[in-house]
Amino acid sequence: MSVTPETEPLEVWIDQDLCTGDGLCVQLAPEVFEFDIDGLAYVKGADGELLTDKGAAVRVPPGLRLDVIESAKDCPGECIHVRDASGARVAGPLIA
Repeated sequence: MSVTPETEPLEVWIDQDLCTGDGLCVQLAPEVFEFDIDGLAYVKGADGELLTDKGAAVRVPPGLRLDVIESAKDCPGECIHVRDASGARVAGPLIA
């Protein structure tokens, strides 16, 4: 099977320093995002475990690609970063 833009693996991480706790990401993709007790959103591992280490990234499940990308585009805190396997930005804020 060849990799196309629609099937290329993606990963996502959240910069909690920018997170506003709005919760749009948790509403759009609760399988990937969850709030911690600090009121900020974090990504969840494949086993559902909340990953609270700074910069922790997870692979985006194929069926949730559009929801995760939409979360990054609509996030008011501009804190959700989606990148492809090469590390290139797919969605989220530009990093200087």
